[in-house]
Amino acid sequence: MTMKHALLIDDNEVDNYVSKHIITRSKLVEKISVASSAIEALEFLNSLLANSNDFPNIILLDIRMPEMDGFEFLDEFMKFPIAIIKGCSIIMLSSSNDQSDIEKANTYKLVKGYLNKPLDITLFVDLVNTNVQNS
Repeated sequence: MTMKHALLIDDNEVDNYVSKHIITRSKLVEKISVASSAIEALEFLNSLLANSNDFPNIILLDIRMPEMDGFEFLDEFMKFPIAIIKGCSIIMLSSSNDQSDIEKANTYKLVKGYLNKPLDITLFVDLVNTNVQNS
């Protein structure tokens, strides 16, 4: 089972490189886009609203980023049309082991999982196969 499009949102270039490589190796995603900030990601997603077929099926979202953190991104993302939101699953990908971050992530219905950096291919594949919606 493959998804059309994944979006990585992380301000760390090395983490994006590693995550993109692992997602590519998983062969679960046809296209991978990268945004280096939550603000850049929101602008990118807004540009896709006219053609919802291009909208990501899955977003891997870092928590700790300058200007707008992952939770602030989630709050803005929730303002997108419900049909768009329902077709997209979010996985938090963070270097934080902070239990309060994990608990806060779990308060968002869209968040289907919480993984620690660096992205692990086995955990990613398992999470996608068990929790992520495909469209």
